[in-house]
Amino acid sequence: MTQFKIPERWAVQRTGTTAVTSQAVLFHVGLRTGRIAIRGTVPPLLALILLLLVTPLAPNAQPPPIPVIGFLNTQSPGPFAHLLAGFHKGLSEAGYVEGRNVSIEYRWAENQYDRLPALAADLVRHHVAVIAATGGSVSVLAAKAATSTIPIVFLMGDLDPVQAGLVTSLNRPGGHITGVTPFLSVLGPKQVELLHELVPNATVIGMLVNPTFPDAKNQAQNAQEAARAVGRRIFVLNASDERDLEKAFATFVHRRIGALLIGNDAFFNSHRAQLVALAARHTIPTIYSFREFVEAGGLMSYAPSLVDAYRQAGFYTGRILKGVKPADLPVLQPTTFEFVINTKTAKALGLTIPQTLLLRADQLIE
Repeated sequence: MTQFKIPERWAVQRTGTTAVTSQAVLFHVGLRTGRIAIRGTVPPLLALILLLLVTPLAPNAQPPPIPVIGFLNTQSPGPFAHLLAGFHKGLSEAGYVEGRNVSIEYRWAENQYDRLPALAADLVRHHVAVIAATGGSVSVLAAKAATSTIPIVFLMGDLDPVQAGLVTSLNRPGGHITGVTPFLSVLGPKQVELLHELVPNATVIGMLVNPTFPDAKNQAQNAQEAARAVGRRIFVLNASDERDLEKAFATFVHRRIGALLIGNDAFFNSHRAQLVALAARHTIPTIYSFREFVEAGGLMSYAPSLVDAYRQAGFYTGRILKGVKPADLPVLQPTTFEFVINTKTAKALGLTIPQTLLLRADQLIE
């Protein structure tokens, strides 16, 4: 301890309207602990100065640890970069920047859905503050099974979060889970309608689904009902790896399908370049779930903006870090949908796009 003596004229304390003058004031400053021991009375201004002087004397003081986000996804990081940028944008809107005031632990399933439970459990062991479970319901269900206390923000469009038991209702989620749901499984009927309008002579429409995806059966049923409504048939094939994709297209050609619908699935999204190339090679008019396929050379897509959905998930993750409870954050749903057409691809396929479709398109890629 180092001892200092304050002149008696400084030691004045005012109580009510009476000024009380004490004797000389002694105080001690701990050079290691940074603590001040005061005997007597110190004017407020002097007390503030003493605190400012002592603050650097505490070498053991550590800044508060930055929060850690657990990011769980079904895909691979490479094809996911633009969606991850959307997530980071949402985080920044909530006041968080990776590497500055937040850290992120990434876990990628590389399209191997059976790895998700172990990856989610690993995030729990790292004591993350919140888990962003993205890439479909398989990711969210794995996170939910791993923890009942850590907040979870989901992004999935293949299952109804209420029917899946993730939330009590969309407006009042309850519990520790909330998120964003584009409801992609219900888009099949609209996509069938657009295909029928573009290729009216296609009596059989092919559909590709991933059987390991929980909503595959539901997607196929919705598309089949929509096809029957316009007097068409849906021929469904399964694919869950790259070899399956090649075989499926060979079968589609053999069955002489007139058009093709690619189901919603994270595996398909990460293999969009291969799917677009196969559709072009076999000259099959194809509709996809996301604009990323059309930007890669696919014919057309109809769905909400996936980048914006990830932005919303990032924003919700940031709000939870600020202390908002998941139960108080309503599940977000898309309000607008994007219909995108690649006119160059249509020309290569020998298709004339009806004026009605051109006018309804949100974007024409040439």
